[in-house]
Amino acid sequence: QVQLVESGGGLVQAGGSLRLSCTASGRTFSSYAMGWFRQAPGKEREFVAAIRWSGGSVDYADSVKGRFTISRDNAKSTTYLQMNSLKPEDTAVYYCAATNRAYTTVILTTSINYDYWGQGTQVTVSS
Repeated sequence: QVQLVESGGGLVQAGGSLRLSCTASGRTFSSYAMGWFRQAPGKEREFVAAIRWSGGSVDYADSVKGRFTISRDNAKSTTYLQMNSLKPEDTAVYYCAATNRAYTTVILTTSINYDYWGQGTQVTVSS
């Protein structure tokens, strides 16, 4: 069974930075695409960023392009989300996700493509 554990959330002022981490266990990490999603109170879960299994291709939601960076360290079975220039509208619970299909050739940007989810980490950006 795959387990995903997020960390790194917290309270930060607008304009600040945070780095989220998601460590996977239970299978070979390097073969599977990873993604980050977020859910704000009263809103649906939305895509934030995704990275292919090889790490060579990434994609971002328009709302975070130029501010957030997704990366992965396969040796540590960990994916990261570096968040800079944070805004109050970035406040949400952030979830990492993993697909159950190895070596996918496209970047997965919808939640239906992911099979495993972390418990979430709260990010709060104050104005």
